[in-house]
Amino acid sequence: MLVFMISSVSFFAGLLVFSSKRKHLLLMLLSLEFIVLSLYLNMFFYFSGLGYNYFFSMIFITMSVCEGALGLSVLVTMIRSYGNDYILSFSSLW
Repeated sequence: MLVFMISSVSFFAGLLVFSSKRKHLLLMLLSLEFIVLSLYLNMFFYFSGLGYNYFFSMIFITMSVCEGALGLSVLVTMIRSYGNDYILSFSSLW
């Protein structure tokens, strides 16, 4: 039960950072990874408590790694094009 509380607190802390640092892309990506890791921890202990196998959690962690790689590639492209990673300088979004 303590693990679920820690995972939910870390999930909401990640959401708080994600919503408060919405202008800085690197901090948004880091908070998204923190949210994904807290969800993975929650799923892992939920599946282990019920005695299920961990096939879905392996698919989830694979998709989160792909999401992280795509986010880093967008970050590198943005830094090479504009010189910083602030969202407001990326003129094609607005």
